[in-house]
Amino acid sequence: MVYGQVFHQHSSDDCFINVNVGGFKQRMEHTVLKRFPQTRLGRLLCCSSTEAILELCDDFSPSDMEYYFDRNPRFFCYVLNFYLTGKIHLADGLCIVSFCQEIEYWGIKKRHLDLCCSNKFHELMELAEDKCWDQRSDDLQPNSSDSSIEEQSALEENIEMFEGSWCADVRRNIWIRLENPEFILRLAVAPSARKFLCSPLNIIDLMSVMPFYVTIACDIMDEGESTDLENVGKVVQILRLMRVFRILKLARHSAGLRSLGATLQHSSSEVGQLVLFLSVGISMFSALICFVEKESQESELQTIPIGWWWATISMTTVGYGDTLPVTFGGKLIGTLCIVCGLLIVALPITNIFNKFSKFYQRQKHIDLRRSNN
Repeated sequence: MVYGQVFHQHSSDDCFINVNVGGFKQRMEHTVLKRFPQTRLGRLLCCSSTEAILELCDDFSPSDMEYYFDRNPRFFCYVLNFYLTGKIHLADGLCIVSFCQEIEYWGIKKRHLDLCCSNKFHELMELAEDKCWDQRSDDLQPNSSDSSIEEQSALEENIEMFEGSWCADVRRNIWIRLENPEFILRLAVAPSARKFLCSPLNIIDLMSVMPFYVTIACDIMDEGESTDLENVGKVVQILRLMRVFRILKLARHSAGLRSLGATLQHSSSEVGQLVLFLSVGISMFSALICFVEKESQESELQTIPIGWWWATISMTTVGYGDTLPVTFGGKLIGTLCIVCGLLIVALPITNIFNKFSKFYQRQKHIDLRRSNN
């Protein structure tokens, strides 16, 4: 498409500038450029020195008053059309990322997109963002699932680290042949103690086995006379509950659990928004329900803490029924609380579920590829 005929008008040379974009030459009128002074070509008219001009273009010829731009000449036709119509259109055969880079270079805002291209632009941008997100997720995946994938290939990666260390052959054999040794033995033969202790699953192992040995030590030292040791024993009994965290080690064999961990890590903003929305709603409805129910002797919702408990189970749609409003105003507030809870919980859940689906499909693909190999 040639736009030159539109710009060529009978006027003096001082009213025009000569533009050369990748070999495509065009003479443009000042009055047309002044319509958009915030653009790159519009800013050229305000330059008072060669240095200022060269900040906006790649080269400049004072004798011919010609400005050189090392950009896509095909896209420049769309730029010319923008100066004529005030609207920019999507360029055929140009990816959406390159399109954004081009309009940003020429100083054209996205709001100048014509209505015929606006919907398509946003669809392509969302698709590009999804692809970029997938690429970033692939790069971060080994760290996002509690290093489960990294640990599954640790045998191959860590064997090389044994070379040159003390008792390398013995430690290598123990490391390879014992899938689940006790914790101290694994630490002793680990090729990198720092890496071993920083692994989340190994921390869970330490928390699980530590109460057992502490209990044994307390039993040996306890002769029934020390109250302090009795108290330590009670604490150790509580610490034994930490053994339940060993169930998280199922992530090594479950693509779903690995995907859940990765989703929670990558959905911190959505989870934060969910907690914020629920906190605001719970605070508001707990105060309202206590204000309405405080006059009723039959109601249990007389204090803010009880109101918090009721608002929490109502907004999360759990509804135990242990506390409930008895007045008409309280029931009305309860209905509103439940409806608001449904909306608040539903808003960020969609994004979280979409991320979980992507991580789960990727984990299944990785497991399938590993099993085939």
